[in-house]
Amino acid sequence: MDQSTLADIDSLLADTDELLSTRYPGEREVRQPVHTVYVPGHLSSPTLPREWGEQALECVEANGGMVQLAERVIIASRKETLAPDSQSMPNLHQVAREAEMLAEAVTKKLAVEPIEDLRMDFEDGFGDRGDETEDDCVRQAARNAIAGLSETGAPAFFGIRFKCMEADTRARGLRTLDLFLAEVIAAHGSLPKALVLTLPKVSTVDQVSAMVLACRGLEAQHGLAEGSITFEVQVETPQLILGADGTVPLAPVLDAGAGRITSLHYGTYDYSASMGVAAAYQAMDHPVADFAKNQMMLAVAGTGVHLSDGSTNIMPLGDPEEIQRAWSLHAGLVRRHLKRGIYQGWDMHPHQLPTRFLATFRFYREGAERAATRLRNYVFQEDSAVLDEPATARALARYLGRGLSCGAHTEEFVTDRTKMSIATLNHIAATGAAE
Repeated sequence: MDQSTLADIDSLLADTDELLSTRYPGEREVRQPVHTVYVPGHLSSPTLPREWGEQALECVEANGGMVQLAERVIIASRKETLAPDSQSMPNLHQVAREAEMLAEAVTKKLAVEPIEDLRMDFEDGFGDRGDETEDDCVRQAARNAIAGLSETGAPAFFGIRFKCMEADTRARGLRTLDLFLAEVIAAHGSLPKALVLTLPKVSTVDQVSAMVLACRGLEAQHGLAEGSITFEVQVETPQLILGADGTVPLAPVLDAGAGRITSLHYGTYDYSASMGVAAAYQAMDHPVADFAKNQMMLAVAGTGVHLSDGSTNIMPLGDPEEIQRAWSLHAGLVRRHLKRGIYQGWDMHPHQLPTRFLATFRFYREGAERAATRLRNYVFQEDSAVLDEPATARALARYLGRGLSCGAHTEEFVTDRTKMSIATLNHIAATGAAE
């Protein structure tokens, strides 16, 4: 082919090349937490994560122990893989051994990092308590957050959810954001890398553009570099799934974020209520929820923006039977969104932490041996009944990497099973090719 034709093709595809490299750069090399814990802003404290971990362990011990709960999670997940009419029973010896190891890992997790991402809520969980009270609470929350970074069990990420950009709450929300950032920077000496800000109830692209303006103003005020302040968007309104003009605003929202949007979070109850779903049927697995989250998955695919599921309001509280039912529900919902490719969700109570980590660790452990074998066969070109391609190699490496980052695996386990270094695993996760 002559050079003139090649030049014409390059010219024709210049815009496509630019779009793919900027709009769809692929996964970010940033850890995604497995959950976000929301607590009312006035209840924050430096030791809250450790206290939540202790409460979680106490509840488990009072209701049969971690091994027994792990067995329930394992058996439920194994039954999913059986045919509906199957009479097969799980090997109870294998289940018991696996449950012991899983329980040990989760017990350690609840002592070391019981909360991966902590969000202090000054929106629905705080309400309208008057400006003076909110000002005092948000300043104290900021100081608590920084003090908490040196405590046992400190979260990997922290931040606030402030009130939304709608007219009635806009000024109050921005004031809370301003006060929190000022106090955090004063207490920390700089803008912490672990900081996460949540913009709730977004219904239009312009509200995201307004948030970008606010970020730029705050950066100028505090002498921060352009783009330093990032935020996540909560998808809680039907207007963000289907706009007034019949388009899907989610993609323009990402553009309006100007590279600052780190994550989209589904809001279970606001969204369901806005769709007219009766309160008794508002849930993470309702069909309207799945439709919205499928749209969200499409919007963030290839962009590097993370995606989070919402929460369940059925808490493990009450008598032992009620607690066990709530744990089974929560574990099943966590497993459901993991299987669907959504790797984060919300937790609202300390007693949800055991099933969050049991279901998550089980998800990453159950397929680890097979994933490691397939990845090893791909990299070293060994004979295999499965012929994988670069895209699948990336998925296999990401699966193992996510399990490693949350504590489901150890580095020794991953390197031993794959015969690769963690650096090589990360490279494959990013490119699909071995170094």
